[in-house]
Amino acid sequence: MPRLDDHFWSCSCAQGARHRGRPAARAGGLAAKVGAMITSSVAGPSLRAAHSAPHTDLARGPRSPGERARGQGSGSGHATSWHYHLLQRSLVLFSVGVVLALVLNLLQVQRNVTLFPEEVIATIFSSAWWVPPCCGTAAAVVGLLYPCIDSHLGEPHKFKREWASVMRCVAVFVGINHASAKLDFANNVQLSLTLAALSLGLWWTFDRSRSGLGLGITIAFLATLITQLLVYNGVYQYTSPDFLYIRSWLPCIFFSGGVTVGNIGRQLAMGVPEKPHSD
Repeated sequence: MPRLDDHFWSCSCAQGARHRGRPAARAGGLAAKVGAMITSSVAGPSLRAAHSAPHTDLARGPRSPGERARGQGSGSGHATSWHYHLLQRSLVLFSVGVVLALVLNLLQVQRNVTLFPEEVIATIFSSAWWVPPCCGTAAAVVGLLYPCIDSHLGEPHKFKREWASVMRCVAVFVGINHASAKLDFANNVQLSLTLAALSLGLWWTFDRSRSGLGLGITIAFLATLITQLLVYNGVYQYTSPDFLYIRSWLPCIFFSGGVTVGNIGRQLAMGVPEKPHSD
């Protein structure tokens, strides 16, 4: 009897404990689920807001609409300033080209190196109407191209970057052009070699850059080709031509002129803000 009684009580107690443990476990699990739901409901909106908030900086936090407006305004102002400087430089270079074309062409006409029709010679500047605008446009293109190529190659030109050096370069270029009309040699080959040496000396004295040398040679080739076509079509002509329809020293003049205008364009480009990027 005692053993059965003990067995009865032990079995009933164990079963009761098991029955009482199941509701407790269910209650604990239900409480955990409710707590997780509450936590997700509280944290969910903040997480979604953090993911959906536009223009959020991890270090500074979300940007306000005023900050975004100021950023857009500064970008547009930078672009406007860059375009204004570009237009200003183009006008200055165009004016320089027009003045040089009128002065140097007048010198060539007076020395009977370049021959225009009689109705052209009778004008006030002894030049055809198309010479100044064409030379001005060419000067603007060349003057803007030099600093652009320097920036593209990553080699900013810093050799003798002051206006005094640029003015001396202009004076030497005018002297080379004057020498082409004034100096008398036994033949045009000697004159061409002399002017070629002077042109290379001008590049070495005031430029010394690979981009300047390459652009100068390219400009001399293209300008000489265009001049050959103009003379071939009878627009004007040269006296004593020895290089097809023109003088053999003319490419030297174009080379030194390209280097001179390029130095002016580089000097004008100093201190100008860089072109804004699309990003």
